Amino acid sequence: MCRAKPYGICVQFYEKEKSNSRDERYNLEFRVKEILSHYPSNYKQSAMIPLLDLAQQQHGGWLPVSAMDAVAKVIEVAPIRVYEVATLYSMFNRTKVGKYHLLVCGTTPCMIRGSRGIEEALLKHLGVKRNEVTQDGFFSVGEMECMGCCVNAPMITVADYSNGSEGYTYNYFEDVTPEKVIEIVEKLRKGEKPPHGTQNPQRIRSGPEGGNTTLLGEPKPPPCRDLDAC
Repeated sequence: MCRAKPYGICVQFYEKEKSNSRDERYNLEFRVKEILSHYPSNYKQSAMIPLLDLAQQQHGGWLPVSAMDAVAKVIEVAPIRVYEVATLYSMFNRTKVGKYHLLVCGTTPCMIRGSRGIEEALLKHLGVKRNEVTQDGFFSVGEMECMGCCVNAPMITVADYSNGSEGYTYNYFEDVTPEKVIEIVEKLRKGEKPPHGTQNPQRIRSGPEGGNTTLLGEPKPPPCRDLDAC
């Protein structure tokens, strides 16, 4: 992390390998003009985050220094301003990730519902540690704080960088189990696109198991405890 560190230390952090050198040329391709057109010409800096997101998609899921320098040049700011933003948000990756970057939600609702076991199952199945990339370059596993679907906990997200920015997807897989996430991984390995959203066949999106209810029907007891035992 380069957060709140001097410029020189930030650059040194990024230059651990040749592909992350400031000397490596990186050109932002198509869609730059489209993104810039959403903002006034005298407020190009407002396009920083969308341009960083585009650069990350085009570069296989991570941001080398050359990509951040290219963004700085487009929006006409000092490179350090771009480094500050890229190191603040956890969704910007500063090291290489797999073609499929799997993120496990680690916030309280998901943890209570078994997210630790889901992460352990993924790491064991893929033979990596957190934030490592598999030898074939296909998968990496990370942890993310609240993904905003607590009612469908536990959940993971899959960032698909296998086809660059044109084929990029970022999908939620909810109500998962250790067995289910391994099944999702193996489908991705085969080039399949597993259905995203809830993985519980008894639910429709965020609805309750067994279908929707109304105030006109017989109220159902909570699934988490026996009211008669209180």
